[in-house]
Amino acid sequence: MAHSVTVTAAHPLDGLGLRMAGPPALTAVAARHLALLGATGPGSAASGGPGIVSLSDTGGPPLSAEIVWAEIASPEEVSDEATAQAATGVAHVHGRRDGEPRGLAADYLTTTCSVLAVQGLLAALIGRARGRAVETVRTGVDLAGLLAVGQYLAAATAGEAEAVPFSPGGPPFTTADGVCFEVETLDPAVWTTFWRALGVAERLAGSAWKSFQFRYATACCPLPAELHARVGAANWEEVRHAAKESGASVCALRSLAGRLAEPRPAAPWRLSPLLPASGPPSPGAAAETVRPLAGLTVLEAGRRIQAPLTAHLLGLLGADVVRIEPPGGDPLRGMPPMCGDLSARWLALNRGKRAVEIDIKSAGGRAELRDLAAGADVFVHNWAPGTAERLGLDDRDLSAVNPALVYAYTSGWAGRLADVPLGTDFMVQARTGVGEAVRPAGEVAAPSLMTLLDVLGGLLGAEAVLAGLLLRERDGRGVRVDSSLLGAAEVLTGPALRRAAGGGDSRAPEGFRRPLRTADGWVSVADDSAGRLGAAFPGEIAEMTSAEALASLRRRGLRATAVTTALEALPADPRFASALTRDEHGALAVPAPWRFA
Repeated sequence: MAHSVTVTAAHPLDGLGLRMAGPPALTAVAARHLALLGATGPGSAASGGPGIVSLSDTGGPPLSAEIVWAEIASPEEVSDEATAQAATGVAHVHGRRDGEPRGLAADYLTTTCSVLAVQGLLAALIGRARGRAVETVRTGVDLAGLLAVGQYLAAATAGEAEAVPFSPGGPPFTTADGVCFEVETLDPAVWTTFWRALGVAERLAGSAWKSFQFRYATACCPLPAELHARVGAANWEEVRHAAKESGASVCALRSLAGRLAEPRPAAPWRLSPLLPASGPPSPGAAAETVRPLAGLTVLEAGRRIQAPLTAHLLGLLGADVVRIEPPGGDPLRGMPPMCGDLSARWLALNRGKRAVEIDIKSAGGRAELRDLAAGADVFVHNWAPGTAERLGLDDRDLSAVNPALVYAYTSGWAGRLADVPLGTDFMVQARTGVGEAVRPAGEVAAPSLMTLLDVLGGLLGAEAVLAGLLLRERDGRGVRVDSSLLGAAEVLTGPALRRAAGGGDSRAPEGFRRPLRTADGWVSVADDSAGRLGAAFPGEIAEMTSAEALASLRRRGLRATAVTTALEALPADPRFASALTRDEHGALAVPAPWRFA
């Protein structure tokens, strides 16, 4: 809970004008978020070319973000959402559960790219407030795609085998009375107890745990057929009883139509100024031109993906990130595959951070954390609900030692829905209708096993922190910022919900963004070209190589690209080879998603 004073507004962009130009697909989400932060202005001025989102006031030069489809790749290769997903490996990772590449029916990469553009603008405004002139920010949808698959890409190129093999399959499960549901637990004993209550032998259930546990890392989850069969013989009440007895969390998949009846706030985050204004904070070290947060310190107590990604993005913008880890260090440092003595996946989210081991369960450890917070600009965590209050480390506690602190909580549910399951990516997907939004008609609605919400939630967390830092620059208040996986789901499903609210079909048409098989791989056709293929052409393509198919499609004036189906080959792919590097551990690193000038 935020302990905020009453304020008239928490809008860091109040007084700034907003202008847009270019395709709404590239600018709409960015413009919506900037307006929610207080900027005002007219709608889009044009539909062609790159997306341009500009902020201006009467006292200084305008600041513009340019959003392009292809910042690294050739525009011939990446020209819309479908081709961006195909080229960067998103369609491959999302399709692992099904055994073949499949495009997300929701506009995931244009959404994430828009959030990156807002982050760039907010960071540039913070840099200006701290004495650095930044006029333009540039980002690309292909950069957003590489960021989205960054952990999967790091693991694929680590040179070491995965802990579990890639095979199709996974949840959700369907009961005898037709309830489709997800199950979640982080404890192997709870997992086996749940299945034992449904009549599955403990040894069989135990053999499935590793695949289930690593589905966050692999985006697939092959399970023994008997698990699905046993659920199929049980009714929903029996499943709920097994969950209650074992401590597992289950969630029936909700439809988008069902979500329409539930209230949703306009913004995916909340900014709550904490203290009376006392003048802007001291500026600290001057910001670098291309790293506008240089000189700021971020204290991160995060685990898994969401909060670590938030802090990672702030680090890419120049902040010094200090990571709080338990005694003995973060266990995920040892998660295979490894690069030397560190997990490739862990490095994808945590490279460049300093680490301090603190036992926050002890009074001495909590005092040490408060001392660190006293000298920090931002504190970000994603602890379970109630943990911060119980430990005396909530916003009220830390603002007492640092009134100018931006306190960020990146949660699962934001405390907004009753009777919710564990606030993990796949459970939030299940509860919010994401399974319908990301799969077209003709496919069974099911959450993606790619960590869509963890990544988008981390991006929104960074966006909220930057808004909080800018608000602090304007009036000197410490700020609490709250973001969540629920907010990420609402951003992602927003277009589908708006279609449904207007009486339209919430789901994309059958076959939407389904790649085409060739003799040696797959190709993906741009959304506006798919309708011009003709009924016979997919069969013709199946006899061609991918190179021949692309040449044929382009001769017909259709836009298309080859589908990346082996992430380990991406560093040698001419579309992206120039941008992918390796760190000092040998782990592959994707580029920072912004260019400042």
